[in-house]
Amino acid sequence: MELLKDRILKDGKIIGDGIVKVDSFLNHQLDIELFNEIGREFKERFNNVKISKILTVESSGIAIACIAAQYFNVPVVFAKKHDALNIDLDTFHSEVYSYTKQKSYNIRVSKKYITPEDSILIIDDFLANGKAASGLVDIVQQAGAAVAGVGIVIEKGFQKGREVLLQNGIRIESLAIIESIEEGTITFS
Repeated sequence: MELLKDRILKDGKIIGDGIVKVDSFLNHQLDIELFNEIGREFKERFNNVKISKILTVESSGIAIACIAAQYFNVPVVFAKKHDALNIDLDTFHSEVYSYTKQKSYNIRVSKKYITPEDSILIIDDFLANGKAASGLVDIVQQAGAAVAGVGIVIEKGFQKGREVLLQNGIRIESLAIIESIEEGTITFS
């Protein structure tokens, strides 16, 4: 998706050799016009697959998933990372490690919101080592639902996330794949 790649090059900030900060348009301040194009692109890429719900993890994936859901005309479910008094006790859960936060979370989804009849599209902002996506796949599988695929806005192709998901037979569609970040330069595949 050239529009997204151009935006990453224009407004993304490189931190070290592994992090691209895109908070000016993707995960802090949100460019809704760009999100509309992202949603449209996910719909086009997964047009041939039955989707009954979109699943993401809080918090950066929620806005992207909501915009995409408008194109699929399906609800969004998001896995919660934090404990709260109002969360259902009967949940599917999985432990995931956050690359950017350098800590593990126990993510949870109420059993009311994913059923064996569902065909779930997982959407997230980044794919690095595949921990968040794998945790979401695990939740879908615990529910006995089908994983229709994983839609990623930005994939770090130099990390092992894609390989982890492909080993489990999961379809992945990434809108921008960063092949490398070296000496302040981003290269796309």
